[in-house]
Amino acid sequence: MTANPWAVFAIASAAVFLVSVDATIAVAAFPALRSSFADTSPATLSWVLNAYTILYAALLVPAGRLVDLHGARRLFLFGVALFTLASAACGMAPGTGSLIAARVVQAVGGAVLTPASLALILGAFPAGQRSAIVGLWSAAGALGAAVGPGAGAVLIELATWRAAFLVNLPFGALILWFAARRLPALNGAAAGEGLDIPGIALIAGGVAALTWGVVHVEEAGLAAATVWGPALAGTGLLISYALWAKGRKAAAIDLSLFTDRTYRLVTVASFVFGIAFSMMFLSSFLFLLQVWDFSQGLTGLAVTPGPLVVIAVAVASGRLVARVGHRAVLVAGGLLYAAAQGCVALLVTQTPAYFTLWFPMQIVGGTAVGLLLVGLSGAAVSGLSPARFGVGGAVNNAVRQLGGVFGTALAVVLVGQAGAGIDAFRLAFICLAAIGLATALLCLPLSHTSGRPAPHPAR
Repeated sequence: MTANPWAVFAIASAAVFLVSVDATIAVAAFPALRSSFADTSPATLSWVLNAYTILYAALLVPAGRLVDLHGARRLFLFGVALFTLASAACGMAPGTGSLIAARVVQAVGGAVLTPASLALILGAFPAGQRSAIVGLWSAAGALGAAVGPGAGAVLIELATWRAAFLVNLPFGALILWFAARRLPALNGAAAGEGLDIPGIALIAGGVAALTWGVVHVEEAGLAAATVWGPALAGTGLLISYALWAKGRKAAAIDLSLFTDRTYRLVTVASFVFGIAFSMMFLSSFLFLLQVWDFSQGLTGLAVTPGPLVVIAVAVASGRLVARVGHRAVLVAGGLLYAAAQGCVALLVTQTPAYFTLWFPMQIVGGTAVGLLLVGLSGAAVSGLSPARFGVGGAVNNAVRQLGGVFGTALAVVLVGQAGAGIDAFRLAFICLAAIGLATALLCLPLSHTSGRPAPHPAR
């Protein structure tokens, strides 16, 4: 154990926070990108968001394998350096193609440093403190994802969309400087089976093809070959992966995890909520900008209360789960989320009503997101053996990220066009309410005691 575990925690959490911010900060940049690249369709521009999310999700689990083999410190430094350099490339990208390519490299760096940061904090703290520390680490990531759009909107208002990426440079450099001096050297394990390169390719290709089909529904129609062709190809690639991975010890995603009933339910719920999480941010930003005619900076400020509530609730959720179990927390979170989005869908009009509608629903919605983000992460590993905590958490996180890809795609289909009106946004909010309800229903069959600590044996 390192002499200063809290220094390790601060460095590792700062990097995860930065990666999580970048996963959603591009949402705020989307309207500005649409203006800067007017000749590019919204479906193509959505790949500025989706390219990052797809690769990040697909590489999380194999990156964890690399960390096991080569050591957390080495991979952490590599991931932070790559992420920071790619951020510079994003900020200086001359066109859409180069921007998407830079986002792909960013995703590789983020996917490498995330499991490395978790391994670092697990190695820095004694076993008795690890559960609480991992909860705080998860809360740091949740906060980053929640504040990304608001921070991005303010930066874009003060400068341009490029600032949303270039802001990573000083923070990345600081993290590298401290990490090189303060992080302990953790040796990797002895090399075993290599990375599942074919599996990674099948997963990433399948998700990319499915997403390509979804984002082209609006401009091409459901019957178009550019929609159903990629959708069928993506489905075929994912089925091929399932056949490839069956019985394979070093598969990119260990399918035997899903033999645990709780893990299956929570992972599906995480995917569904991942859709809502990403779709909510993009839909809300575009609504405030297009329907209520808020400025970019004012939009960033207008969505700030929700993220602040998310982090407060996320920090407190650990104690609540210990008292009432994961099921109660997750069902309550899903219902609260559905109620908040449903109220917006029913009551919103062309006339701005921030303090009487939007603000209170942000408080309710932020509470729901805080409960769900932490609750789903904890419930995913609650039924697994300690030896599988790492891979179980990585797969669940990856699945939630994949859900985010589809959430972004669905938002682009429903409200991504510049002329989308209030009826289109109302439909988007109704979809969000339905997804929240689906999340609650998926968590309802969980064990009543899931998440409660086991009683101490009699002495």
